[in-house]
Amino acid sequence: MSTLLGDVRVLDLTRVLAGPFCGMLLGDMGADVIKIETPQKGDDSRQNPPFINGESCYYMNLNRNKRGITLNLKSEKGKKIFLELVKNADVIIENFRPGVMERLGLSYSELKKINPAIVYGCVSGFGQYGPYKDRGGYDIIGQAMSGLMSTTGWPDSGPTRTGTAISDVLAGLSVTIGILAAVLEAKRTGMGQVVDVALVDSTVASLEIINQIYLATGRIPERIGNRYESVYPYDSFKCADGDLVIACGNNGLFEKLALLMGKHELINDLRFKTNPLRVKNHLQLKTIVEEWTRLWKRDELVEKILKAGIPAAPIYTIADTVKDPHIAGARKMFVEVEHPVAGKMKLTGSHIKFGRSEAKIRYAAPTLGQHNGQILSELGYSMKEIFEMQQEGVI
Repeated sequence: MSTLLGDVRVLDLTRVLAGPFCGMLLGDMGADVIKIETPQKGDDSRQNPPFINGESCYYMNLNRNKRGITLNLKSEKGKKIFLELVKNADVIIENFRPGVMERLGLSYSELKKINPAIVYGCVSGFGQYGPYKDRGGYDIIGQAMSGLMSTTGWPDSGPTRTGTAISDVLAGLSVTIGILAAVLEAKRTGMGQVVDVALVDSTVASLEIINQIYLATGRIPERIGNRYESVYPYDSFKCADGDLVIACGNNGLFEKLALLMGKHELINDLRFKTNPLRVKNHLQLKTIVEEWTRLWKRDELVEKILKAGIPAAPIYTIADTVKDPHIAGARKMFVEVEHPVAGKMKLTGSHIKFGRSEAKIRYAAPTLGQHNGQILSELGYSMKEIFEMQQEGVI
């Protein structure tokens, strides 16, 4: 298997989720990712539960495939070491508030003087410019101001945050895409650039039809539970022992469902004749479909619907997902690794699969400062100098 990004070196200054998610993806694809943390304290997420032997699983999942060093960027020696690393790096990722790197004297405009090809990826709540750029950015703020929360949940539930930190994840994916494009261009031209990604922007971009409903019609989308604004039946339904989803994305699939239910008359029912009519009359149609689904056990009915050529799935708990033979088995979405402190543990595997190459977990997340000696030795520092810098709080 070839290493996709084996010739790419990344300096990862990020903390918590969005930025580390980007570094994780690049590391999974073979990049040499050097995680740079503050001495003694490290990434804030090292304090986030759950823990195994005192090591944060939150941190370990997002920082696998990275070498770790500690560096005090407020000290002159720390800055000097960082600038030495920049000379031979391809990418820098940071998720400080806009202006922090400038105050440290480490802005992109300064770093490109040392390495014109450097790609500078920055993730923040609101981006590097605009009236809100100095505001703090957290996932829940991205979900709130993008409009996502206002459309998530049920009509009587109030605005609802999604179960995962989806704004952070979307921003992490987005900055990764931008970095890869910029690295490709830098390899061709010798010129790097800034990749500026905001949590709010990334979440706004994900809302696809939700945005278009308002822009095209002036109607403000509301919370509609598990159904979809544009297609029906495309919803969750209760069974005798659980819940499933059915996704009839076109007339042909709806006709198949009607026949499977033994409700041939629904095909020509004027309330359900076309998809726009089914969306309009979704409440009546859900009642009819759910009267049928409640008669069956979930897994039995899912198989029956799938055999009829209609997309359907059980609504899993995470315990179900990690045991699924396709997701956990064939697709290897949960991988066992050996951590120097936590021991054997499972992490979420890479979701990007390649035909000839492989994105995989090569090694566990670093303990704080684990690779200080190795990386500084690569820069030419002696063990005596490394020990002295440790005593001085530089590393």
